Amino acid sequence: MFLSINNFAKSTPWLQPVVLAYASYGIVVFAALMIAGWWVARGRAEARTMAAALWVPLGTLIAVGINQPIADLVGQERPYAVLPDILVLAQHTTDPAFPSDHAVMAGAVTAGLFLVSRRLGLVAAAAAALMAFARVYIAAHYPIDVLAGLLLGATVSLLGFLAVGRMLQRLVTMAEGTALRPLLTTGPTPA
Repeated sequence: MFLSINNFAKSTPWLQPVVLAYASYGIVVFAALMIAGWWVARGRAEARTMAAALWVPLGTLIAVGINQPIADLVGQERPYAVLPDILVLAQHTTDPAFPSDHAVMAGAVTAGLFLVSRRLGLVAAAAAALMAFARVYIAAHYPIDVLAGLLLGATVSLLGFLAVGRMLQRLVTMAEGTALRPLLTTGPTPA
């Protein structure tokens, strides 16, 4: 599968700069989606939804933090370090390939945003699939690297929210009675 995607990359030189830009800087899309999640949650005026929106960046950081020792333990080399005669658009690094940090981030953001809004979750899922494809297209990862990353990120995000969601919801409810209220809800002030 990797070689098929790499051959596709070779045959689409017009697409290479676009995919390389997204593979390198697409993290900005996920940051924007997290901000959109906060904005949607703020408008819904539900403590649970806001707790989920606040969890998205926290869960993402935790997922990427968990991934680091796993990747170091596995120590899989990147495709460009192993396969001769492939098109390499990725910047060469020495860090391990499995699981992909970019895919872990994308999976965590996507799963977290599904807790906030189905629509945002679907947009994030499309962006995550595109990120996974882009990371393989530029020869930074094998397909298994990005698939494992997406699954790890989503799992950590969902299990983490199950573990701390109620506590976050209580904190949001308490904070709504403070000067932070405009950041957390557009709902009416309780009497």
